[in-house]
Amino acid sequence: MITKAVIPAAGLGTRLLPITKSQPKEMLPLGSKPCIQYIVEELGRAATQDILFVTGQKKRAIEDHFDTDVELNRMLKMGNYGDLLDEIDFEALGQTFFYTRQRYPAGLGDAISYGRDFTANEPFYVALGDSVIYEERPAALLERMTEVFRERECSFVIAVEEVEPEDVRKYGIVSIGPAEGDDIHPITDLVEKPPVGMAPSNLAIAARYIFDSSIYDALQSTLPDSRGEIQLTNAIRILLKQGKCGYAVRMTNGQRRYDIGNMESYYKAFLDFALRDERYGYSLRQYINRNLGKEATWR
Repeated sequence: MITKAVIPAAGLGTRLLPITKSQPKEMLPLGSKPCIQYIVEELGRAATQDILFVTGQKKRAIEDHFDTDVELNRMLKMGNYGDLLDEIDFEALGQTFFYTRQRYPAGLGDAISYGRDFTANEPFYVALGDSVIYEERPAALLERMTEVFRERECSFVIAVEEVEPEDVRKYGIVSIGPAEGDDIHPITDLVEKPPVGMAPSNLAIAARYIFDSSIYDALQSTLPDSRGEIQLTNAIRILLKQGKCGYAVRMTNGQRRYDIGNMESYYKAFLDFALRDERYGYSLRQYINRNLGKEATWR
C-alpha cells in the first residue's frame, strides 16, 4: 500500500476573487462539504495514513477544519446530532495530518518538493487541493493507479482524462504509447498548456499522481519558467529523459474530475454536488425544474 500523500494547497485563487480574498479556494463548499474534505476522504479510502498539506498565506482555515474541535463535538453529542458529528469525525479515517508552508508562490513542482523529508524513500500520492474526483466507488481511480505502479514497477503514474481539442491549452497534456492494458498507456512526453493544434493528444493530467522518490532530484534539477515557477511537467520530462518509465491511467466513464480553478467551473461543481445531496437534492431539482424558462427568477 501507499500510505503517504502530499496535497498542494498553496495557490492564491486569484481567478475566484473576491470569494477567495480571505477564504482558501480549497475550503469552498461543494454541496455540504468543503472541496478539500472530499480529497482527504478519497485518500482515506485508499488507505493513506499520513497526509502533508503544503499551504501558503491565508490558508489557516484548512488546519482549523481538520483539527478536533472538542467543544463543538461536545455540543453535537449533547444535542443528539450524531449524523453531523460523523461528518467531521476525521479521526475515524485513521489519518494523521501534517502542515508546511510554501514560502512564496513558485509553482506546483516547488510545492511538491516540500514533501521530500515527509515521504523520504517511500512512494506517495499527490492530489491537487482544488480538484475533486467524483466516482461511483470512492478511491477506485487511486486503486487502479496503485495497481499499475506496483505491477509495472515504474517511477510515476498519472491519471488522465480526455478533454475537448480546444481545451488542451488549459492543461498539462501527455503523449502516450500503445495501450498495455485497459486504459493504461506508457507516457512518452508531457507538454504544459500547449497551443491548440500543437498538443500531442487530448489527454489532460487529471490532478492525481503517484511518484517514487526520484521525482525530488528531478524537481531540484528543473529550471524555473518565465514566471519563476517550477513546473511539475518539466520535472517529469527529466525523469523520462533519464530512462525512467511512467504510465497514464485513463479515467473511466463513471469518473469525473471537478476543478474549481475558476468561477464557471466552481458554479458547475457546486450545482452537481448539491443536486446529488441525499437530503436536499430532490427538492433542489424540483426548484430548478419549476423555474426553468422563468428568466426573471435568475436575474
